[in-house]
Amino acid sequence: MSKPPRAKYRTTNWSEYNAALKRRGSLMVWLDADLQWLAPASGRSGRPAVFSDAAIQFCLTLKCMFGLGLRQATGLAESLLKLAHLDWAVPDYSTLSRRQKTLSVAIATRRSSAGLHLLIDSTGVKMLGEGEWKTKKHGADYRRQWRKVHLGIDAQTLEIRAIEITDNAIGDAPMLPQLLAQIPADEQLHSVSADGAYDTKACHEAIASRQAAAIIPTRKNAKPWADGKAGAQARNEILRATRKLGRSIWKKWSGYHRRCPVQTKMGCFKRLGERVMARDFQRQVTELQVRASILNRFTRLGTPETVRVASLRLG
Repeated sequence: MSKPPRAKYRTTNWSEYNAALKRRGSLMVWLDADLQWLAPASGRSGRPAVFSDAAIQFCLTLKCMFGLGLRQATGLAESLLKLAHLDWAVPDYSTLSRRQKTLSVAIATRRSSAGLHLLIDSTGVKMLGEGEWKTKKHGADYRRQWRKVHLGIDAQTLEIRAIEITDNAIGDAPMLPQLLAQIPADEQLHSVSADGAYDTKACHEAIASRQAAAIIPTRKNAKPWADGKAGAQARNEILRATRKLGRSIWKKWSGYHRRCPVQTKMGCFKRLGERVMARDFQRQVTELQVRASILNRFTRLGTPETVRVASLRLG
C-alpha cells in the first residue's frame, strides 16, 4: 500500500501577512509616543528610579533584536528617539545592567475567548561553551552549559502564554504545573498538548485540576496507573485508546499533531540568538523573557491563515 501524498496548504491572507512581515523590520514598531518613559514616584525611601520598567525593556528589546552590547544598545536607542523627535534621556549601560537583574518583563498576550488550547514544549539555549566547529575539530575543553526555556503556546493565536527558565539539570515535566499556573484561573482551558516526556502523574493531575483534556502520548512500555485520581484516570483512558487504535491513529484522532506550531516557535526563539549573552542567571532570565515579548509582538502584527488544498490521486 502506497503512502498517502503529503498534504498541501495555501495561505489565504498573503497580502496582509506579507505586510506584517515587512512591519517586523520597522524600528518604530517598538516605540510608542505614549510610553511612560520616566518612573513614577514610588514613595519609598532611598534614591528613586529615573527610568520606568517600560523604558528599560525598550532598550533591552533593541539589544536582543540586534545582538548588541549594552553600550551599543544605548546608542541605538538614542538615535531612534532622535529620529522620532523625542527629547527623552536614555539610561546608560550600567543602569541597564543593574535593572536587567530585577526587571519584571511585560509580555503582552491576548486572552482566549473560546477556550485555550495550550501547547507545551522546551528547548535549550547555549549559555557557556565553544562553537560547534571548534568542538568538532578539537573537542570540548569544558562542559557546555545550557538554559532551558519552557514555553506554553496558544494554539489559535500562536502567542507565548507561559514561560519558565531553568538550568539544564531540570527536566521538562516538573515545569508543566508552573506553566499552567501562569494561565489565569478564570480562563477556560480546553486542552494541554505535550510530548511523552510529560507523561507523569504530577502533569496529568495538574491538567485535570484545570478541568482540561491532556493530549500526551503514553510511553511505549506504559502500564495502567492504580491511582484513582482524575489525572490518572484520564491518562489510563489515553493508554486504552492507544492500545486499541495504535499510536499513529491515536495521534491523528486526538489532534496531537496540532502541537507542531510550538516547535516552530522554538525555532523562532533561537533565531534571536543561539546563545544567551548575559552572564548571571537572573539577567539571563530577563533576556530570554524579552525574547518572548519580541515574538509576541511579531505575532500580533499578523500571522498566516492557511487552508488545506484538496489533492486528487490519479489511479
